[in-house]
Amino acid sequence: MSEITIVLIEDHDLTRMGLKAALQSNNMLKVIGEAANASKGLKLLETAKPDVAVVDIGLPDMDGIELTRKFREYQAETGESQTKILVLTMDHTEDAVLAAFAAGADSYYMKDTSIDKLTEAIQATHGGNSWIDPAIANVVLQQMRQGLPNNQLSEQPKTVKIEALPSEYEQVLETYPLTQRELEILELIVAGCSNGQIAEKLYITVGTVKTHVRNILNKLCADDRTQAAVRALRSGLVA
Repeated sequence: MSEITIVLIEDHDLTRMGLKAALQSNNMLKVIGEAANASKGLKLLETAKPDVAVVDIGLPDMDGIELTRKFREYQAETGESQTKILVLTMDHTEDAVLAAFAAGADSYYMKDTSIDKLTEAIQATHGGNSWIDPAIANVVLQQMRQGLPNNQLSEQPKTVKIEALPSEYEQVLETYPLTQRELEILELIVAGCSNGQIAEKLYITVGTVKTHVRNILNKLCADDRTQAAVRALRSGLVA
């Protein structure tokens, strides 16, 4: 597999230098350019044509969302479609998340996550899948169900894919399928219910709910409830 080329657009020098050093420790990733503001970043993207652009939202001269929109317009005009955009931010508000995807971002990654996860996110984005950080997954799931408002739709049709169940997870489910009770609890997790609310709805103790939730996470190979909800929707376990 060839190297994934990356451009970093981040205004904080130490953050940018740290990201570059960490990413280049992986021999499958290569940072080919960096910029400290949106204007230089946009020109760099147009000339360097990286596989993935890691773009911070909080840039000084133009925010990362506007940069993304302008670069997508450039790609539409020139027919150049190679570069994917991964937005890097600390902002997980609904407005920011939806604006980023409406502008044409491929992935949305929170800065407070590990560098190993960022590497995974870059690889997934390069492979054509959108990486949705668990911190903002509920916002995306809600919009997947309701549909984006017309004024937030990108001109280019876009399919947002959230980590589906890899084959090894499917095999786990075949060997250890979810029980009827676990499916009921999983549906309530997807609906956003807390353990206490689930216990009240199903007339069971919170301790019993916690046991079922732990079993669900194990069977779905999920790190947390949000990831379990995402995988349940993507795999068709919950409609």
